[in-house]
Amino acid sequence: MSTSFRPPNLALTTIGLSLATFMQVLDTTIANVSLPTIAGNLGVSVNQSTWVITSFAVSNAIALPLTGFLTRRFGEVKLFVWATMLFSLASFLCGVAQSMNLLIGFRALQGAVAGPMYPITQALLISVYPPSRRAMALSLLSMVTVVAPIAGPILGGWITDNYSWPWIFFINVPIGIFASTVVANQMRGRADPTSRPRMDYVGLITLIVGVGALQIVLDKGNDEDWFNSHFIVVTTIVAAIGLAIFLIWELTDEHPIVDLKLFRHHNFRYGTLALVLSYASFFSIGLLVPQWLQRNLGYTSTWAGLAAAPIGVMPVLLTFMVGKYAMRMDLRLLASAAFLVMSLTCFMRSDFYLDIDFKHVALVQLFQGLGVALFFMPVITILLSDLQNNEIAAGSGLATFLRTLAASFSASLTTYMWERRAVVHHAQLTEHISPYDPIANDWVQQLGGGEKAYASINQMITQQGYQISFNEVFHVLGWIFLSLILVIWLTRPPFGAKGGAEASGGH
Repeated sequence: MSTSFRPPNLALTTIGLSLATFMQVLDTTIANVSLPTIAGNLGVSVNQSTWVITSFAVSNAIALPLTGFLTRRFGEVKLFVWATMLFSLASFLCGVAQSMNLLIGFRALQGAVAGPMYPITQALLISVYPPSRRAMALSLLSMVTVVAPIAGPILGGWITDNYSWPWIFFINVPIGIFASTVVANQMRGRADPTSRPRMDYVGLITLIVGVGALQIVLDKGNDEDWFNSHFIVVTTIVAAIGLAIFLIWELTDEHPIVDLKLFRHHNFRYGTLALVLSYASFFSIGLLVPQWLQRNLGYTSTWAGLAAAPIGVMPVLLTFMVGKYAMRMDLRLLASAAFLVMSLTCFMRSDFYLDIDFKHVALVQLFQGLGVALFFMPVITILLSDLQNNEIAAGSGLATFLRTLAASFSASLTTYMWERRAVVHHAQLTEHISPYDPIANDWVQQLGGGEKAYASINQMITQQGYQISFNEVFHVLGWIFLSLILVIWLTRPPFGAKGGAEASGGH
């Protein structure tokens, strides 16, 4: 990787790189709220339309760990430009798709070309900024990574309601063309060495089979009732065999398509563990809060989005301050403070109740934003700190892949636990409702008696069951964030750019 090249206009280069990342991360969530409309327009069930999300996630997860190989083969700048242009083309094709099968195919293409975009953006930003300002660049990228998924559902809902669903894809076209053109012009003349690494076909095939099957299991498990479904059982077996062969082959092959030996670096190993667990927990919060607001509190999707949105305020306000001053202190302290704030907000939510007001929910989201503003940049800087310069793109791709996979795990596990514990609490609460209970009879009489009264009581019990389950999930998440403070202190300084090079040389 070139470390001496400086583009003619650093600000314009940063805008181009950041816009491409914003566009790509935005597309992981922007289609979620539009699924019912898409399903209706294309004449399929809402359940079938979820493959719009699944196809993107599967192909994206497969493409992410290939970043290192693709970088060596084509060079960082060329890979970024082509991936961004192809993402724009795939977005246009998604918008003009006239059937669900075509839309799913184009979404899979979109996810595949999106895979290398975030890791390559990270590597390019690190390469064009001087060591003293790299923390600022990573902070900016962290802000984009946080704000884009929050903006996705709100923007997607607004576009779908006021225009039509194809425009959630069409808006990518001018952004992608602008970003790729700017970066190509600004990076012209940058040394971008390439090689022709041997194609690891066994690694590639087992990666596609293993990760693809695993992602389908995680995405469809809840809908198919997990291992009560023959489809889920078979897909799980395929995933397990594919991933087992992939791991054994990649660890023993001389030229692996995914360099798992990067975990020999101490800070990369523990930093990636901290990133994966913290992002999985953060993703669970982002998934559960809007669902809870709509299911338990009766919010519309727009109001649920507005209640959740304050989480993005602090990252926007504090990004440049964190980037400017973070490297003056031990990054483990900063990450620990972030995990402490995230833990406290989870414990606050574990005390939420059905009559809580909008202001209270929004304030907790705002406070959590402080933790989000502080944790991405330090953790990413720590995990990249002892990699060699030519390993950063591959390391970033591998860490992002594991982070993405962990988010899928957490989404499935969190949804399952919330639903499962709600059923358990419903059963426990109904044990106290009996025709022979005078208090229960008073309730029935106050609600007008008959089946309608019992239905109303059952609905209240269901809501309480989901509320208790919600509180339990957040109690567990609070302890997970606290435990991550111990994980991050397993890493070793120095974490700066110079230190990173020196540290990696000793491994």
